[in-house]
Amino acid sequence: MKLYFAPDTCSLSPHIVLQELGLPYELVRVNNRTKRTSAGEDFLAINPKGYVAALELDTGEVLTEGPAIVQYLADLTPEAALAPAAGTLARVRLQEWLNFITSEIHAGSSPLFNRASREEALVIFRDRLFRRLDFIEVNLASRDYLVGDGFTVADAYLFTVLGWMKGFSIDLDRWPAIALYMLRIGARASVQSALAREAEIPPVK
Repeated sequence: MKLYFAPDTCSLSPHIVLQELGLPYELVRVNNRTKRTSAGEDFLAINPKGYVAALELDTGEVLTEGPAIVQYLADLTPEAALAPAAGTLARVRLQEWLNFITSEIHAGSSPLFNRASREEALVIFRDRLFRRLDFIEVNLASRDYLVGDGFTVADAYLFTVLGWMKGFSIDLDRWPAIALYMLRIGARASVQSALAREAEIPPVK
């Protein structure tokens, strides 16, 4: 398999999952502006959507969209318990969290990347995002992980998008349970290994 990634993007989530599962994979870096890869390819020919993550399977098929990719990977090694079994209520709860993260935290933080946005608009977006973080705080106050008693693909995704908050000058210490959660997940060997591997690949022009 090949994982196409760019630093500081949502592609870190499936990368963490690959490390958790110990599956073999090739890591290919993408320049989000030029759409060139570290292998010299046109990324748009691989994923016409133009953004990471993309996972190329050994069959040549390409999967896109982080929540779909991480569930696919988890189902390759069900004994690792990174996702409940398909068809169970627990799996639906996992999907519920994945959808919440992608629509309310990932997409909800996207306007904050736009440095040209007016401050009046940014205040509205921050307030909405803070309400979503309040919801997560309540849920993590009584548990270590989002779903069940152990780490799942939902945690890989949430850790990834919450990692962007520092760049928005949002101090997660405002939410003590979230702050502890970030320390807990960030200390995992899979997270450290994924970040180290990504740092080894030089930028693409």
